[in-house]
Amino acid sequence: MAVSIDRVYQKVLALANKEQRGYITPQEFNLFADHAQMEIFEQYFYDLEQFERRTDEISDLINDKISIFKKLIVGTGDVTDLNSIPNFYEVIQVTKQFNGNYVGGVVQQVQYEDYHEIMSGKLTMPTQTRPVFYITDGQIHIHPKNTPDMQNSIRYIRTPNQPNWGYVISGENALFNPNSSIDFELHSSEENKLVIKILALAGVAIKDVQLAQVAAGKEASITQQQKQ
Repeated sequence: MAVSIDRVYQKVLALANKEQRGYITPQEFNLFADHAQMEIFEQYFYDLEQFERRTDEISDLINDKISIFKKLIVGTGDVTDLNSIPNFYEVIQVTKQFNGNYVGGVVQQVQYEDYHEIMSGKLTMPTQTRPVFYITDGQIHIHPKNTPDMQNSIRYIRTPNQPNWGYVISGENALFNPNSSIDFELHSSEENKLVIKILALAGVAIKDVQLAQVAAGKEASITQQQKQ
């Protein structure tokens, strides 16, 4: 389902050079490619929030596009350093398990500022059947502490790997090197949107206002069609 980095680069070059608007170097393209991919990725969550009350094909499609970035880690520690998780983006859900069975359902997230107040009340104090967690300084803290036979399951979303159009120099030309390249991790349906976003960024870089405006117009058209 990945999008070929070389296909996108060749399309970008073809469109940018169609009217001799300038050459986009591999280094520039790789910067634009990473930026464009992250814009599309982060737009998923904005769009999903807009359609969260709907259960139609649009929200299903967005969830399908996000699904490949959903991951799970299991551990026994009561503190998990999110900074140590490669490409970590956000937490989806935390659960506790005892001998493979869930304990108390989903662990409730609370704000760090409210935690001490929660701990001070007999009725609100977390228990093994009503655990809580908070996030501070990039770490998940789960309370109460696990017994020796308990585990934590953390479902989270990671960001896409940084795309890279790898190349080797032959004479004065940069030739595509698939061995050092990294494709876009986005859904295959995002290929045209990637091309358009990169063209818009390239239009700014090569000071071609018309190219940037045309690309922005095409992107708006695609976005409108997808939301109908």
